[in-house]
Amino acid sequence: MTVRGIDHIGLTVPDLEAATRFLADALGAEVLYDTLPAGRGPVGGPETEQRLGVPPGTRQLAIRMLARPDGPGIELFAYDPPGRSPALPHDLGWQHLALYVDDLDATLARAVEAGAPPLAPPHPLPGPEAGPANRFAYLRTPWGSTLELVTYPDPQPYEEETARRRWRPARG
Repeated sequence: MTVRGIDHIGLTVPDLEAATRFLADALGAEVLYDTLPAGRGPVGGPETEQRLGVPPGTRQLAIRMLARPDGPGIELFAYDPPGRSPALPHDLGWQHLALYVDDLDATLARAVEAGAPPLAPPHPLPGPEAGPANRFAYLRTPWGSTLELVTYPDPQPYEEETARRRWRPARG
């Protein structure tokens, strides 16, 4: 078995067009295709409910795949009826999306302008991730999900104790 990496991340959003605009404006994501164009839905019924593990009566309204030039796909889903409130960091399950950025301050400003308020100013990465320029910031997307922007251009202390190296762009 070979796992090569993350192919895409699925996000359920209340407004497909608004989420598309945010991801394009804040993160430079581009629309690749619509798996389920908004005008062709809704799709539902027992097969959909079983395949997705959603409550009876849930219908998919639209599905759209976006991507950044250097990252995995970002698949957006819109449902009727809408689900519960967005997951917060203390909820079970995958609870935030973290994106590596070269310029934390510029990307943070772009995301804020696109509608994602920061939860706090950028902070230094702690402990085994520390380094003079290694920092992160959490934001709340317009639909309420948690987004992390992280940069670690400096070597991290744990790298001295393990063969594992985190991805970082080549300096140059």
